[in-house]
Amino acid sequence: MSDTNLHGKRYWLVGGGDGLGKALAHHMSRAGIEVIVSSRSEDKLAALVEELPGKASYQTVDIADDDSVKAAAEAIGEIDGVVLLAGVYWPFSAQKWDAEQATAMANINFTGFMRVLGQVVPKFVERDAGHIVITSSLTGFRGLPGSIGYTASKAATMSLAECMYADLHKSGVRVQVANPGFIKTQLTEKNDFKMPFIMEPEDAAREMFELMLTDQFKKSFPTFFSLLFRGSQFLPDWLYYRIFA
Repeated sequence: MSDTNLHGKRYWLVGGGDGLGKALAHHMSRAGIEVIVSSRSEDKLAALVEELPGKASYQTVDIADDDSVKAAAEAIGEIDGVVLLAGVYWPFSAQKWDAEQATAMANINFTGFMRVLGQVVPKFVERDAGHIVITSSLTGFRGLPGSIGYTASKAATMSLAECMYADLHKSGVRVQVANPGFIKTQLTEKNDFKMPFIMEPEDAAREMFELMLTDQFKKSFPTFFSLLFRGSQFLPDWLYYRIFA
């Protein structure tokens, strides 16, 4: 049985400066977890560390850069868990392709996670202990219009978690993936459409933290809204694209 008692453990939150990451850092800190928060913005990280009630520190990192990730992992040292929350988002369709933004979403939302995990997973496997929490999205279940880059990157992170779980679920390394819907953040402010069941960061962070305290692999939320996305996987293409596209 994996260890789900997180009190006194040491966790690295990658993408912890804003929104969901910031809210989750507060949940974890209140629960007695030592938190190391990372992002590119030192000012935001320093302010967050001052707010957190428990033992906390920060480490700047640019997960789009190999050397930055390696240096950050080395500076942080041994950890019990890693939570991957970093992400960028620009909404656009294939008809309005933006090469720079599309590549950035792939490079940060997916490849950035791979860079961090490359520094963390081998050590967890060697110790046969560790906790990996990946943030994907409800959008990762199936392709959607107007979301080139973002939806594909989230499908990739979901698959990444599934592949790691397939390899590690019988070991001491625990792998989990959280698939939230819309969360009220700087990213979703870019959307010009109605976002059903949009959540406050605090509420989404509570859902994620509750997942972290269990042996459950995957959690998709809000529950009712997630049924739409999970159910869409079973529709034939002709019907799915008639409804969603």
